[in-house]
Amino acid sequence: MTELHKENLKLWRRYITSILRPTYIHGFLTTFFSPVDTEQILSLEEKSVIKSAELFLECLLKLEEQGWYRAFLDELREAGYTGLQQAIENADFTEIAKLEEPKKLLDRILPSIVSNIRPCEVIHFMPTCLRPRECEEIEQISKRKGSTAGAQKLLDCLQRSDKQNFFKEFRLALERCNCDAVTLLLSPDSVEMKTIEENSSNSMSNDVEMHYSEEAESMNTCSAVVSNTEKFQQNSAALENLRLRDYQIELAEHVVDGDNTIICAPTGCGKTIVALYISEDHLNKAPKGVKRKVVFMATTVPVYEQQYDLFQKHFQKTSYEVCGLCGDTADSSPVQMLVERNDIIVLTPQILLNCLKDKRIPSLSLFTLLIFDECHNTTKNHPYNVLMKMYIDLKLGTKTSSLPQIVGLTASLGVGDASSFNDAVNYILQICANLDAESISTVQKNVAELNKYVFVPKKHTRHTARRKKDRFADIISQMMSQIEAMARNVYNIGNLSHIQNRNYGTQKFEQWIIEVQKKCKVLQMDDVEEERRICRALFTYTEHLRKYNDALIINDDARTKDAVDYLEEFFNNVKEGGYDETEQKLTALFEDKKQQLLEIDADPSNENPKLTEVKSILKEEYKNNPETKTILFVRTRALADALRKWLLECQALAFLQPEMLLGRSKNTGMTLPLQKEVLTSFKGNSGTKILVATSVADEGIDIAQCNLVLLYEYVGNVIKMIQTRGRGRAQNSKCILITSKREQVEKDMHHFLQEEMMYKAICEVQQLGQAALVEKINTIQLNEKRRREVVDSVPNRERPDVTCQLLCGRCKLYACNSDDIRVIEECHHTVIDNSFQERYSTQPHKKPKAFNNFQKRQKLHCRNCKHDWGITANYKEFIDLPIIKIESFILQDVTTSKQIPVSKWKNIPFSVKLFDATEMTNK
Repeated sequence: MTELHKENLKLWRRYITSILRPTYIHGFLTTFFSPVDTEQILSLEEKSVIKSAELFLECLLKLEEQGWYRAFLDELREAGYTGLQQAIENADFTEIAKLEEPKKLLDRILPSIVSNIRPCEVIHFMPTCLRPRECEEIEQISKRKGSTAGAQKLLDCLQRSDKQNFFKEFRLALERCNCDAVTLLLSPDSVEMKTIEENSSNSMSNDVEMHYSEEAESMNTCSAVVSNTEKFQQNSAALENLRLRDYQIELAEHVVDGDNTIICAPTGCGKTIVALYISEDHLNKAPKGVKRKVVFMATTVPVYEQQYDLFQKHFQKTSYEVCGLCGDTADSSPVQMLVERNDIIVLTPQILLNCLKDKRIPSLSLFTLLIFDECHNTTKNHPYNVLMKMYIDLKLGTKTSSLPQIVGLTASLGVGDASSFNDAVNYILQICANLDAESISTVQKNVAELNKYVFVPKKHTRHTARRKKDRFADIISQMMSQIEAMARNVYNIGNLSHIQNRNYGTQKFEQWIIEVQKKCKVLQMDDVEEERRICRALFTYTEHLRKYNDALIINDDARTKDAVDYLEEFFNNVKEGGYDETEQKLTALFEDKKQQLLEIDADPSNENPKLTEVKSILKEEYKNNPETKTILFVRTRALADALRKWLLECQALAFLQPEMLLGRSKNTGMTLPLQKEVLTSFKGNSGTKILVATSVADEGIDIAQCNLVLLYEYVGNVIKMIQTRGRGRAQNSKCILITSKREQVEKDMHHFLQEEMMYKAICEVQQLGQAALVEKINTIQLNEKRRREVVDSVPNRERPDVTCQLLCGRCKLYACNSDDIRVIEECHHTVIDNSFQERYSTQPHKKPKAFNNFQKRQKLHCRNCKHDWGITANYKEFIDLPIIKIESFILQDVTTSKQIPVSKWKNIPFSVKLFDATEMTNK
């Protein structure tokens, strides 16, 4: 793990050196560094903190002493660098990256700040963002050199802050000190203006931006200073610069004619160029006195960033204004003003949904063109489909307001679960109805030109063997059998699930664990204490079985070493928890076998045949073409990490300089700047030659240099097959599926047949003619609207007037009463009983980020068994409110004593009162 830690520290060098002041972790320096290195670092800090931090990091990366990494993290935490410490430990600099924009603003208005504040007064209102040492330094400098110097020192401290709330706390402190001149500049209502040059150099920014032309602008959005005729003349040259190919013009024909259209064309054919052309043509053709507005939507943040950058770069040559809305910044942005002042808005669909819900955007009719990138997602409860249901309700309703034109872009519409041609046709018709599409546009007249520019990689399959003898799997399976026997000694778990043939190391075994744990939750016995003991023990046994099952899967796909590392990490966490008698026995079982497992990994005959195949493919491809660029797709982040480490540690492949490209999630992932850095390195002539990627790279992201796609046990549906295959865009590209599973090979062949069926179904729908297609989609829409109306007309079921006790889902100890639960902002549930805090314990949250009016603070655990109950959060003026998740508890009816498992709040059998600040204050 140490080498991986060092690689990560190198990757995050810029963030670390911009925050860390080495003198603040003096104890670590004197413990792990030589006196000479320590003296050089500390003396250099007097001249430049950045250079001092860079030298510190260089020395840190040279350390080989055991325990240095943990000691470094501990020292950061002790020195108050909690944000930096958590970012490094969690391998996620998302929150740190968000601090860059407010720091840029502070730097930009520094002269106004230092001239208008009294630093010694301000720091007294900043208790959480400044260290006592920093406050002392600010006061000393202010006394010796005056307020301006003290203010500069304060700003220097803020520029190196790793606290998420530093900007808000600074602004509030200024308000309390009546520093109105500065407060106005820092107001969240102020709009930041950037030049085109700034935007071009920071195209991956996650912030909302506004761009203004040099001319004065009237606040009346229906009449701009430049007439539509003048705009058309001004913008025509830019439109010509797009230089569309004939097949791209063909794809746009129906849209230009005003039809709602799905454009279905291969990856790499330039659908985004077509979208730019469509957008500009739409704006240019606006009738006199009418201001048209275009919305372009992307389903993921990385694709949003890429497309926003393209729209900005193109439209900066025109008089049309482009803005972007994405991420947390959208919640506090002046959305209505942005929409009024811009012609094109690029955003993610969830942002648009949120703005429609809270009325910051009054209606979809405000826009004149909606473009759905990757529109095949317009199904079920995807935000695209929710938006289109709103659209169709407006279309079929009595309102007379005009509706925007709809355009969908995709490389593959898919066929859903269709098993016949008729099913496939019906699926395509359903997608058309969902998008209100009057036509499907494909390349028909200019196929030869399309084939000239778009390269479809050749698809190959390498069906590999598995290890002939898997001693790791044998030992782990024996251990799992022992653990099952221990569980049966406590209770007959065979009666808790009907799943049969549950082999170890399979998804079916994971399903068995889930079912057993569900039954454990509602297991009732006459002796309540015995019931609690048994339930807790069964949860412990099944959780350990789950981890061993995971380890078998990792071992099957990667190295035995990776599986052992996974188990070691799990048991280290177990030791830091409650660590009861059962857990001690299970830990001893693992420790007894660990050395034997490590010896298996060291045996050359234990090498995974799938990895041998990957090595063979890569050596051959890079021998034939040293400039090869490869994307290696894997199913999980854990496997991505394991394969990257294997590539780095494999002497024959280390020259590839592998990097990971991961998405973002609640707990892990890559920040947008890191994603951009990795992609930039991959696209360059030097640097990374192979990306190990999860599904974040299979849709939308343009990596034109890629000429080898490896699918490592990576088989999804027909859409995913087409999308991943299309990542290989260079000429003579290859796409290779590597699998040891016969069912994966058969599934992939099945997808080829579905792809052929999809194209035939699209052709069938096109041959219906527009009038017949419109009639069919109208019928589908009317029928679905009637179904929704029937569901909506059923009165809400009145919840019975019952009272329940919430018991810990693991140990079944009493937690709280249902009467003491209150709901905040429709979806967050807290407990107002003061005695509740006696039944839970807390520990710092690994991701204490803010959302809406909440600031995550700590994780909430059962005091008895350490079961995860939720979090504590600051809400407005209330500190550390317990926010519980219902799936962590069992409901027990106070009257009947019947126990009920509930996984969602909407299914609870009792009513919940609204949170009342007055009630809380009285308590």
